[in-house]
Amino acid sequence: MDFGRTTQLDTVDFSLPGDSAFTRSYLSSLAAPTGPMHLYLGATGWAMPQWVGRWYPSGAKSKDHLYHYGRQFSTIELNTTHYRIPDFSTVANWCERVPLDFRFCPKLPQTISHDKQLGLNGHATRLFTEAIAGMGQQLGVCFLQLPPHFGPERLPLLEVFLQKWPRALPLAVELRHEDWFADEAVTNRLASLLHSFETGMVITDVAGRRDVLHQFITAPFVLIRFVGNGLHPTDYQRIDSWAGRLHHWAQQGLPAVYFFSHQPDNILSPEMVLYLWEKIRSDESLLARPPVPLTVSGDDRQMQLF
Repeated sequence: MDFGRTTQLDTVDFSLPGDSAFTRSYLSSLAAPTGPMHLYLGATGWAMPQWVGRWYPSGAKSKDHLYHYGRQFSTIELNTTHYRIPDFSTVANWCERVPLDFRFCPKLPQTISHDKQLGLNGHATRLFTEAIAGMGQQLGVCFLQLPPHFGPERLPLLEVFLQKWPRALPLAVELRHEDWFADEAVTNRLASLLHSFETGMVITDVAGRRDVLHQFITAPFVLIRFVGNGLHPTDYQRIDSWAGRLHHWAQQGLPAVYFFSHQPDNILSPEMVLYLWEKIRSDESLLARPPVPLTVSGDDRQMQLF
């Protein structure tokens, strides 16, 4: 993920903003929690030969990577669907290889997200949703990653899209155009629209674009894309803050959060997931399944220093 990356880390304010007024109002409307918040932890891809011997068993074949990924993580930011709509047999094969508590979060195809009319004039949305519906209970949240040029003037188009989207399939939207966050009134209009369709608003924690760390919750779930910097000390500091925020949301009754760890080339993503789990493992308000390293490495020892 190159969006928002910067090498000027010393100039970045990595503090986690407080919840927006919209979020505080939304959380206050939720029923008191009757159990822990489900925290689904994952990365951005399972085809990782670099994890063999560390997170996958030694000698693990590429055809078995998804099987092993599903035993280490409980969700995935499924980017492959951004480039090709899977057929029904592919979806069924994916679901058979992971545990029942695993949740796929497929990205909408770029033929929809990057189309001038959001695919409203074609069949891509129907084909995608019909295929993804085959995930059944293993479907987490679909997400629509809009391009940087999709600005607030296109809010009416987004509304039409949401009107046509199947309500049975949870959806979250990621906005990248700076004008969505430059004016609080604009952001609130966006949040109100998404909330009216029970659609989430993706939160991205990335060094070079702190505006997309907006802290707006518009649905009973949140997708967080945490973009690290190769296990830089600030990665750990940011996770410390997130552990506290997740506890707060759980106490308010938010049902579910999907947390995706991004690291350069995805290689060190599990280390960050493990560190987050270590921070929240004793928190009874959160229910999460941790990755388990198969070997002890310097990264494990490094985490003990933070």
